Amino acid sequence: MLLLRLAARDLLAVNARRRLVPHLAARWVHFQRGESSDGERSAWARSLVSLAEDLVAAGRGNVEMIVECSPTVAATEGVARKHGQIDVVLVGRHPMEGTLSVQLVELKQWSSVTRVEAATADLVYVPGEEKPFLHPALQLGEYHALFTGPTGPLYGLQFECGGFAYLHNATDESVRPLLSVDAPTGPYARMYTSDTRASLLKDLRCHFTDEDDYSAAEYILHRMNLRNTPLLDAMIKSSGEDTVFTLRGRQKKVADDVLEASELTLDAPDREALVPRPQRAVFLVTGGAGTGKSAIGLQLRADLEAAGRTVKYASGSRAFNAAIKENVGYTETEFRERFAYFSNFVTPPEPPLDVLICDEAHRLRDRTTHWRLPAEKRGTKPQVDELIEASRLTVFFLDGAQTVRPYEVGTAELIEDAARRHGAVFRHYRLVEQYRCGGSDAYIRWVRALLGVSSQEPHAWVPDGLMHIEVVDTPDEMEHIVRTEFEAGATARMVAGYCWPWSKPDKDKNLENDVRIGDWHRPWNASSESFCANGEPPSRKWPVHDGGIGQIGCVYTAQGLEWDWCGVIMGDDMVWRTDRWVFQRGKQRKDPHAGVMRVARAGSLDPKVRTSTLDDDAFARCVRHAYHVLLTRASRATVLYSTDEETRHHLRELVGDTDVQGLRPSQESIPPELRITRHAGGARGRRARRARNKARRKNEMMLF
Repeated sequence: MLLLRLAARDLLAVNARRRLVPHLAARWVHFQRGESSDGERSAWARSLVSLAEDLVAAGRGNVEMIVECSPTVAATEGVARKHGQIDVVLVGRHPMEGTLSVQLVELKQWSSVTRVEAATADLVYVPGEEKPFLHPALQLGEYHALFTGPTGPLYGLQFECGGFAYLHNATDESVRPLLSVDAPTGPYARMYTSDTRASLLKDLRCHFTDEDDYSAAEYILHRMNLRNTPLLDAMIKSSGEDTVFTLRGRQKKVADDVLEASELTLDAPDREALVPRPQRAVFLVTGGAGTGKSAIGLQLRADLEAAGRTVKYASGSRAFNAAIKENVGYTETEFRERFAYFSNFVTPPEPPLDVLICDEAHRLRDRTTHWRLPAEKRGTKPQVDELIEASRLTVFFLDGAQTVRPYEVGTAELIEDAARRHGAVFRHYRLVEQYRCGGSDAYIRWVRALLGVSSQEPHAWVPDGLMHIEVVDTPDEMEHIVRTEFEAGATARMVAGYCWPWSKPDKDKNLENDVRIGDWHRPWNASSESFCANGEPPSRKWPVHDGGIGQIGCVYTAQGLEWDWCGVIMGDDMVWRTDRWVFQRGKQRKDPHAGVMRVARAGSLDPKVRTSTLDDDAFARCVRHAYHVLLTRASRATVLYSTDEETRHHLRELVGDTDVQGLRPSQESIPPELRITRHAGGARGRRARRARNKARRKNEMMLF
C-alpha cells in the first residue's frame, strides 16, 4: 500500500489546486479500507501539508514524501492491516555522504497528552480518545525493524535511516510526558513540536541535500514492486525458460490454484494412466490492463513445463506472440512447441494437451475462419469450444475493456457458459492490484473515466508520483519529448488511433508518410516481413527494435506490450464536443499525384471498425477501447496529443498544468543502477541463446 509519492514542493502544488485530499481518499478506498475518516482527511490536509511546508522552508523542497506506506512488501491485505502504514517516509540523499537518506515520520495532530502510568512513558492518553496510544518513538522503532528487515523495502540497501514524530499543534509543555527523561531514546525517538520547529528545519538540512539529482524514492518503489521489469524484458533476461516473474498477492493465489488443479485433474506425467480421467477444468482470470495476467500465464507455462506437463501458451495478439518469437530467441521449432494462436486448434490435438493457457481471451472470435484459410482449417464450432476441447485444463485471461474489433466476442459469460456445456469445473478469479503504469491505479481510473469506459465521470488528474501524463499542442512537441527520453536510454514509442490510410512499402521498400498532421508527416510501422529501405523494422519487430522509434504504431501492434514512455495521438475518430464525446467514421481517397491513399474525411479509417454494418454504439465501444489500450502502454509517462483543437483544450483542463521540472520522470531521474538497458533486438537474442545452449551442452559433456 502506498497512497502518494511526490517531492514536498510538488505536494504543495497539488494541494494548492485542491486535489490532494480527494486523491488520497480515492486511493484509500481502492485499497479496500472504506471511506476515509474525518481524522484521516484532517491529517492529510493539515499535518501532511505542514511537513511539506517545513521542508520547503528548510530549502529541501526536493525531498520526496511517500505517504501512507506499508512497512513490508508482503502484498496480502491481512499483513498490511496487521502492521498498518507509516504516515510519511522522507527520501533523499545525504548532503555529506551522497548515499540514500531516509527519515520515517509519524504525524500527530495531538495538542496535549497525559501519562497513563507514573512509572512508564510507553503509553499516553490523548484528550477525546478512549484508548491509550503507544509512544510514537516505540511506533517508529517497530516500523524501522519492518522497513529494514528481510521483507522490508529497505532491506539490503546502503542508507542512513532515522525517524521522528511531528506534533505541529502542540507545545513542548503540553506533551511533556513524551519528552521526559524516562521517554524512549534513539535515532527514531526525536520529537518536534511548534516550539522546536527551528530545530526540525536544521535537522532536515543535516539529513538531506538540496541538490536535484536522480529520484532516491525509486529505490523504494522498485523494492515495493511498483517498478516491475517489463514483461518482454523479463522473458528475454530468462531466455524464456527459468522462473521469470515474482508473483504477488492475488497473482500467486491464482497460479497456486492452477498448479494444484493440475495435480488433481491430470494424470501423473511420469506414467500413462490405464483409464484417463475424463474431468476437465476451466479457470477464468479477469483483470484490467497491468494487473499481471500475462505474467501469471507465462510463469504457469514455465512451471507446468518444468513439471513434465504438455502445455501451450495461446494468444489472440499477433504483436505479442511475434515480439516473444523475435526477441526471446526461440527457434521456429521451439516457438511452435510452446506458443500458438487461438486459430491453431480447429482440429484438437490427440491426445489433448494437459494445459492450454489462453491470454488476451477478450480477442476470441465466434468462429475460427478467415478467407485465407483452407476449408479444412476453418472452424465449425465456437472458437471457445475448440480451446476447451484442446486440453484437460484451460486457463483464460481476459480484460473486457480491450476488445477493439467488432468480431471479438470474448466475455466472462461466454467462457463460463462454454465450461458449463462441457461439464468442466469452473473457477473465476478477479485481479485488482495494478502493476503497469507505475502501479498507479489512479491513472487507470482516470483513463477509464476520461474515455467513458467506466461509469465514473471524467475528472481532473492528480499527479501521484507513480505515473505521469502531459498534454502537448503539437505532434512535434510530442515526438521531441519521446525521442529525448529514448535517446537517454528509456524504452519509448509513438502510437495513434487508426485515422490515416496504411500503405505498404513501395517496390524499393520505402515507407509512405501516411500519418499527416499539418507539416508533420510520419509512417505507420512497416507492413512488411523484412527491414525496409532506411532500416525500418517489420511490424513484428517494431515494438522492440530501436529502428521503430520513427514510425507510428496502432492498437494492433501495441496491444500486450509496454514502454517507459508512450506518445499517444488521438485522431478525429473520437473528439470532444461541448459536454460529450463524438465518434466519427472517416473516408479515404486516392491522391492522383502521389498514387497513394489520403484522408478524404477525418475519422476512423480502420476497415474492420468504420464499416457501415457496425452500429454506432458498437463503433463507439471499439474506438473507446482502442484508446484505452493505447493510453495504458506506458509504465512511467504518457504524452498525449489530439488532432482536434477543442479536444486538446478539454484534455488540458483535465490534466492541468504540468510542472515538468518536478513531476516528469525523465530517464536521468532514475538511479543509474535501476535503469533497464534496452535490448538490441531479435537476431542477437537468437545468437545469444544458441551460444548459451552450446555452452550448456559442452558443460554437460564434461561431467561424463
